[in-house]
Amino acid sequence: MSALLAVDRRHRILQRVAEEQTIHIRELATDLGVSEMTIRRDITRLERDGFLRRTYGGATAHVTRSLELAFNARALQSASAKRLIGMTAAPLVAGATTIFIGTGTTTEQLALYLPARDEVTIITNSLPVASLLGTRPGRVVVLGGGVRRDELCCVGPVACATVRRYHADVAVLSAAGLSARAGMTELDDETAEVHRLMTDHSDALVAVADGSKLGGVAPAVVVPVDSISTLVTDESADPGEADAVRSRGVNVIVAPHAPERRARAAVDGGTPEGGS
Repeated sequence: MSALLAVDRRHRILQRVAEEQTIHIRELATDLGVSEMTIRRDITRLERDGFLRRTYGGATAHVTRSLELAFNARALQSASAKRLIGMTAAPLVAGATTIFIGTGTTTEQLALYLPARDEVTIITNSLPVASLLGTRPGRVVVLGGGVRRDELCCVGPVACATVRRYHADVAVLSAAGLSARAGMTELDDETAEVHRLMTDHSDALVAVADGSKLGGVAPAVVVPVDSISTLVTDESADPGEADAVRSRGVNVIVAPHAPERRARAAVDGGTPEGGS
């Protein structure tokens, strides 16, 4: 079996936890063809990132809540690209006084890189984003309403009514699909409705979408592409689609790849930023 990249190996670990609730380091090391020390490092990294909990002694790991696993396993998909997009997009909205932040693993990455400020109000339908920002300086407002299990986001009439009570300098939204032809699209009507209202009640819209989303079309339309002020994507995006979006008046920013040194560190299981 060929060696897996660290991110793929960690995704396998989360899949195993989802199936069995508990994992054993020795068995996992044998199944994945790596050392027990490598698996221990993976578990330590996943625990530090909030993906799972390790039992004392390091023999097993378990997820604190099954809903967290579903969200965080999905977060590992295109994780590096989403992190770079979040890092690139955060400075674009850092000076805003009021910000809508929609649901999605890419907007969660942006939330991680937003500078802490007392004078900012963040309004979000994403429970992970609210959790990330709720203990930091500034005010965080969660929309309320029904919660979608797969996305851990608030939807429905209560969420929509809360959006209507606010006006934001900027809305930051991800999407299931984004194309010049169909605009921003989502998989379900409820999420699309909340995100559409956020756009209607904002002065500007910043879209964050990794390259796999560009050119894609999901069933529920959020807004046409010319409603987007700025799109931040990554270098895996199709250049032709990026140009088509740009031709509609959208400022398209392509987040650069991390330096080669950081990429190697990620593959080796180290910390790309050079810290713990």
